[in-house]
Amino acid sequence: MATTFAVRTKKERKAEPVAFSEAALRQNAAVLDYCRTSMCALAGSTAGIMGLTGLYGFIFYFVTAFILSLMLLAKAGSQWAKYFKSRMVLFTGGVFGGLFTYVLFWTFLYGMVHVY
Repeated sequence: MATTFAVRTKKERKAEPVAFSEAALRQNAAVLDYCRTSMCALAGSTAGIMGLTGLYGFIFYFVTAFILSLMLLAKAGSQWAKYFKSRMVLFTGGVFGGLFTYVLFWTFLYGMVHVY
């Protein structure tokens, strides 16, 4: 993950605003999106091969998305403020957007393994 550089003009005070590097924030968001997309493809393939259908398939997606969020939070560690403006970005960033990728891989592999 790219580190955002906080620029402070005077002695560090809590009340002072902090400027973030927009390019570094975009890079970090792109890395999160890449991780989510990869996880969605892998989880969808796994769900399709396992033969999950209906609600069980969607529960599997949200469980894997939550596990990925925990792993990203562990990777960012206590210094998450260096990389992101908010910690919620690690949990909610791209979760519902990745659902389409998940369903694509889930139905494709389910059809290849269990239907044909």
